[in-house]
Amino acid sequence: MKLKSILLGAVASVSFAAGAMAQEVTLRVHQFLPAQATIPATAIAPWAEAIQDQSDGRIAVELYPAMQLGGAPDSLFAQAQDGVVDVIWTVLGYTPGRFPKSEVFELPFLMSNSAEETSAAFYNYVMENSADEFESVQVIALHTHGPGLFHTQEPINALEDIQGMKIRGGSRIISNMLAQLGAEPVGMPVPQTTEALSRGVINGTTVPWEVTPSIRVAELVSNHTGFSGENGLYTQTFGFVMNRGTYEGLPDDLKAVIDANSGLETSKMFGRAMDAGDDVGLQIAEDAGNNIVTLDEAETARWKEAAQPTIEQWFADMEAIGIDGEALYAAAQEAMAAERQ
Repeated sequence: MKLKSILLGAVASVSFAAGAMAQEVTLRVHQFLPAQATIPATAIAPWAEAIQDQSDGRIAVELYPAMQLGGAPDSLFAQAQDGVVDVIWTVLGYTPGRFPKSEVFELPFLMSNSAEETSAAFYNYVMENSADEFESVQVIALHTHGPGLFHTQEPINALEDIQGMKIRGGSRIISNMLAQLGAEPVGMPVPQTTEALSRGVINGTTVPWEVTPSIRVAELVSNHTGFSGENGLYTQTFGFVMNRGTYEGLPDDLKAVIDANSGLETSKMFGRAMDAGDDVGLQIAEDAGNNIVTLDEAETARWKEAAQPTIEQWFADMEAIGIDGEALYAAAQEAMAAERQ
C-alpha cells in the first residue's frame, strides 16, 4: 500500500500539472462495527457521500465494515498509519499506551452529558495538547460516545449495591474505575456482552445507551443506572483518520474536499450521531418498562469521591512515563468548560 500511495501521488502530480483529465481516487474505509451500527450508518456513510458529491465523483469511497479487510480492531490505527487501508475509524483505547495524553478524556466524571459537546472539547484538547500522538496520520475527526452508565441484572440505587458485582469494563481506565468502586471488572469486547449477560458470566455492563440495542441489553437486564449533574460517568475516545501518504498524494483541490469534511465540525457531527443513538437506546428500555434510575446529587457525589483514586492512579501512571498528568487533566477540564459556555 505504500507503493499505492506513491503511485497515487505521482498520478496526482501529473494530472494536476497537465489539467488534461479528472483525477480518480478510491478511498477504502475500514472499521470494526456492522454497517448498520450508529457511527457507520449515520456518520461515516454521510461523510463518504459528502466526499463523493463535493469532489464531483472524482473521489470514490468504499466502505468496509466489521473488519472485512482483515486484522483485528486493535490493528486498525496501524492499518491507516502503514497504508494498508486509506481511512479507519476505531476506539483509541484498543491500542493501550499509544495515546497516553489523549486517554485523559476516559477519566470518570470528566465528560458532559452530551457526546457532541464532549467531542468538540476532545478535538480541541487534542489539537492543543496531544496532536503529536496523531502526527503519523491525517486526522478527520476525533470524538467520544455519550455518557456511559450501568446496565445490570440487580438494581443499583447506591454505591453499596455495586460491591462484588461482575461488571464488563470497556477500557483500562474504566476497569480500574470499576475496581475502585468495589465491583469486579471483567474485560471483554462489546459483541461478547450479550452471551456473557445471558449466561450469567457477568452481572452487568458499562456502555452508553447507543450501544444497547445492538447487544440486546434492554432484553437481558431490567435495570439501568445513571447520574445527576453535568458530568457523565465516563466516555471512550474514537479516531477517524486517514493515511498521510494518501492525503498528501491528492491534488490540492481534492485535499480541500477532505479538509472541508475534517476537523471540529466533523468531530461534532460524529458526536451528534452518538447522541441520537443514545435517544434510541433509552427509548427501547423505556418501552420495555425497565427500571431506569438517575442517582440524586448526594449519591452522585459519593460515587465521584469513590472514583477519585482512579484519577490519582492515572496521574501516577503518566508521571511514570514522564508526562504531567495533572496539567493535562486541568487542560481537559478547561476544554470541557469552554464548550459549556
